[in-house]
Amino acid sequence: MDFGIAGKNALVCGASKGLGRGCADALAAEGVNVTLVARGAEALETAAEEIRQKTGVKVTAVACDITTADGRAQALAACPQPDILINNAGGPPPGDFRNWNRDDWIAAIDANMLTPIELIKATVDGMMARRFGRIVNITSSAVKAPIDALGLSNGARAGLTGFVAGVARKTVASNVTINNLLPGAFETDRLMKNIANTAASAGKRPEEAADARRRGIPAQRFGNAAEFGAVCAFLCSVHAGYMTGQNVLLDGGNYPGTF
Repeated sequence: MDFGIAGKNALVCGASKGLGRGCADALAAEGVNVTLVARGAEALETAAEEIRQKTGVKVTAVACDITTADGRAQALAACPQPDILINNAGGPPPGDFRNWNRDDWIAAIDANMLTPIELIKATVDGMMARRFGRIVNITSSAVKAPIDALGLSNGARAGLTGFVAGVARKTVASNVTINNLLPGAFETDRLMKNIANTAASAGKRPEEAADARRRGIPAQRFGNAAEFGAVCAFLCSVHAGYMTGQNVLLDGGNYPGTF
């Protein structure tokens, strides 16, 4: 299937590795020019060069912190008129809500709610004027099934979800869609680090804890970044213009609900 987005320009956040990298790979494979944003310059340049070599599209790397105003300014200077925006930022740390103070909450909201909103605000009008735009926010399966220890993430991402539910209905008439991708357990550095920390606190080996986590998923495995990226690329395609304001769950069947 031709996704019809070759030659478009995408701004992809958190793109040096993990799910953001998976999205960047999939978009570049469809002929999309990508601007990659991440904090780690070395990993970012490695990713950019690998994508250039593999696809031949224009790849721009911007090492910055997208959760800051200065970082967003740098990213938008490099890609001032994106046709596609992939919002992605690492989630806040787990913990007990009794131990979180106002600064902890503000940091979580800044990264996982206000940063995507600021980027949407900066780009959506241009997309509407050009009559094409695709915005995908990488959130979390915890939006549908909250995880007690991830209260900071639950709250911030739920706020973004509510915001998107409203604005996505106002942009779609101009062929600009806004959707959320909700990952479950994907084999990323972040997941494996969290599993290792959990294993250490329980006196178990990381491999043992990872195997137990896999067995608890109906698919009996973790997801991978390539399959996540493929779904993202479809949501950015010309074929997804009638789909907006949706929360697309990718979790190997882990969520037990009907809706």
